[in-house]
Amino acid sequence: MVAPDGFDVPRDVTASAWMISDLDTGEIVAAKDPHGRYRPASIIKTLLASLALDELDPDEIITVTPEDLEGSEGSLVGVGPGGKYSVHRLVSGLLMSSGNDAAVVLAHQMGGIDATLEAMNAHAAALGATSTRAATVSGLDGPGMMSSAYDMSLIFKDAMSREEFAEIVATEMTGFPGYPAGPGAGPPDPMHAEPYTGPTTRDDGTLVNPGFVLSNDNQLLYNYEGAIGGKTGFTDDARHTFIGAAERDGRRLAVVLLDGTRVPAAPWQQAGMLLDAGFAADDAVGQLGEGGPEGDDVTELAAGPSVRPAGPARLTGR
Repeated sequence: MVAPDGFDVPRDVTASAWMISDLDTGEIVAAKDPHGRYRPASIIKTLLASLALDELDPDEIITVTPEDLEGSEGSLVGVGPGGKYSVHRLVSGLLMSSGNDAAVVLAHQMGGIDATLEAMNAHAAALGATSTRAATVSGLDGPGMMSSAYDMSLIFKDAMSREEFAEIVATEMTGFPGYPAGPGAGPPDPMHAEPYTGPTTRDDGTLVNPGFVLSNDNQLLYNYEGAIGGKTGFTDDARHTFIGAAERDGRRLAVVLLDGTRVPAAPWQQAGMLLDAGFAADDAVGQLGEGGPEGDDVTELAAGPSVRPAGPARLTGR
């Protein structure tokens, strides 16, 4: 634990590692095991989203092929062959519903899975996130997959500097297209959408999966005053991971949790408790981008980061 004097650590926070930081100044308010290496699960999708928004035209329409979906396992948003999706909608499905199918489609558009992983790791290194290694584009567990609370704070701060990223993670609902493209497959208006009724058949016999309303799975957005976004994550090996951000009196704070549980409180609730404590604190313990928080405690952690033993890859994550 590294925290300013008087910082009150909520007793119900169970994450093995966490960090509270300022999204604008990069000041680190408090942290626990900031450089410990853990599985990130789907919060690593924030890194993929940054690359996609930098390298692809958000308005570009992608017609998805079966080959584009190769490697999509686990949590799926509902991208299908023959569907037409803008890059913006794919990134929305990636971040709002943790779609592994959206992740692999975007990766194929950026040169393939291997090329995208190389680019993700290069971007993380350029940010100073030197304890991060993406082994899958979706966040599913893979050999060597790891990050830290410090690194994910850097990565999320960088992602939130993109207006389109910040807009997507703050969106509660949006329309998402069905497939294949054509009548009945368009994205509905979230405010006037008919209830989802399942696949329909066109006059020519084509089976159509209709468009649907996509809801953000980050509960902090609905339940914490001032919430401005974040990302959920879970695999059997990573356990629960979470990023949440909120604004209060013009101050924007983010919190990262790694290796967490759902008891005695859900990850978004634990994040809310830490955000409350962060907003109540007046002092900082360090600065992102300068090697981590200052102080002997963090220096010692940086010299010998904790590493959870890596288990086999699981496909249950989101």
